[in-house]
Amino acid sequence: MNTGEALKSVRPGLAIAIATLLFGIGMGILFGVNEDGVKGWINAGIAAHPELHDAKSADKIWRYAQRAHFHATGIGAFTLALIAVLSLSAMKKRLKKISAILIGLGGLYPMAWFSMFLLSPSMGRGAAHYALITELFVYVSIGGLLSGMGIFMASVFFGLCEESCRSD
Repeated sequence: MNTGEALKSVRPGLAIAIATLLFGIGMGILFGVNEDGVKGWINAGIAAHPELHDAKSADKIWRYAQRAHFHATGIGAFTLALIAVLSLSAMKKRLKKISAILIGLGGLYPMAWFSMFLLSPSMGRGAAHYALITELFVYVSIGGLLSGMGIFMASVFFGLCEESCRSD
């Protein structure tokens, strides 16, 4: 099987992993080009809603933005590598695709930090942490990643879900 053929069934997962990496790189570029603007946006939001914030808010919210960047590049690289290895496995093509998509969804985790960064200035850190969108990103990403890895590990370590064992 050539490389193009091996990657065909995992393309959707690869696309999500690459999008995660691009998001992380984009955040890094934004920080490099306009860190003061980002911090100014945070401070303006805090000034507009002072009753929701304390002395630590500006630093904590800035840290949420940094965590979105760090997690996006780290998880993006991790999921990209895992999906590349998955593409070489003996799994059924349909399960490779499903597993790759689920693993790729792990890349939504940085979006939880990003949503907290975006929401915190106007609603406070605690409310942003428990906002529906933040929690959805957390649960979908972690659930997807663990499910996709579970399917992949079942194939690698136990021979389940392999092409040679079952038909599509």
